[in-house]
Order: sequence, then C-alpha cells, then structure tokens
Amino acid sequence: MDSMQSLNSLELKKIVLLGASTGGPGQVQKILCRLDPLYETTLIIAQHMANDFIQSYAKRLNETCKNDVYIAQDKTPLLAGSIYIMHADFEVTHNGTTLYFIKKEIQTPHYNPNIDMLFSSFADYTQRYKIFCTILTGIGSDGVKGCDILSQRGARVITESAQSAIVDGMPSRARESIKNIEIDDIDMIAQKIKEFCS
Repeated sequence: MDSMQSLNSLELKKIVLLGASTGGPGQVQKILCRLDPLYETTLIIAQHMANDFIQSYAKRLNETCKNDVYIAQDKTPLLAGSIYIMHADFEVTHNGTTLYFIKKEIQTPHYNPNIDMLFSSFADYTQRYKIFCTILTGIGSDGVKGCDILSQRGARVITESAQSAIVDGMPSRARESIKNIEIDDIDMIAQKIKEFCS
C-alpha cells in the first residue's frame, strides 16, 4: 500500500453504534469477534455496565477481537480503525475536522451510559458519515429514541428479533417504535455489521 492509500484508509467514513443492556456483553463480543480489521470505520459501544467492570470488559474484548478497544475519555477523538466503550454519559461534537467525545454530567442519571444521549448526538452528522446503529438485548427503552432520530436522518437501524434477544425489552420497543427498522438474530446482525464495515 502506498502512502496516499495508507492516508485514505485512515479517514473516518463510517460509524457503527451498539447499544445494549442486560445480556449485552456476550452479544457485543459476538459482533466484535466477527469483524475484520477496521480501516474507514469506528465502532462505539454503549453497554449499560457499572464502572467497576468496564476495564476488565475492555481487556477481554482486546484479547478476543482484531481491532483495538479503548475506553472513551473526555475529548477523545473518534479515529478510524478503533473501537470505543463508554464508561459514562457522552455526546459527540465536531471541531470542523474531527469528531470527538464530550463527557456530560447528568443530574439524575438513570443508566450508565445513557444510550439515547450518545446516539442522538450523532444526528447532525448523518450526511458526513455513514451510520449504522444497533439496539441489542436489554431491559427498558434506552436507545430507542436515539435510533429513531438517526433513522429519520437516514442512518441504518437494526435490532434483535424476539427469539434472539436475551432480554427482549429494548429490542421490542425499537421494533414497535422505529419505522423501517431491520430485525434479525445476533448472527445476522454481526454479518450485516461486518459487511457495512468492509
């Protein structure tokens, strides 16, 4: 690969958003283990999880997948070829050239992290980047609003089938609420994300 091709391969063009709660860590790992090395894509994991477990979860993912996994921090830029795990409530913003994370303090936090907050913050960037957002297994409805907003802006949205989801709370709300949402089992979701990233 010549130097110009190498530079182009590092340009961020695609973003995959994964939102999950109860039963999610194993489902997320299934997806990440299927992925080839990412070049033009970044993948962001919003998994409801206590902070005490984030470090060990990131370490486990790093040991089992082909892409580097990082715990997002305030002002961390979104780089192509990287995977980020949220450990708190974040939004994204753009400085003209680069997307980066901004940590937010919510007065009455309900989930860690807030999937709706994160996903909704990508709404202004659907024309700049190709975005694929996913709601996986979990209790409640966090992430459904964010996915709905992104869907209306042209992002691709997918959720698990009732048969696939370990806990069919978030997926069922997504299936009910989001027009044109794709519905598949976890293996097909992993395959579709792999194809999107290629």
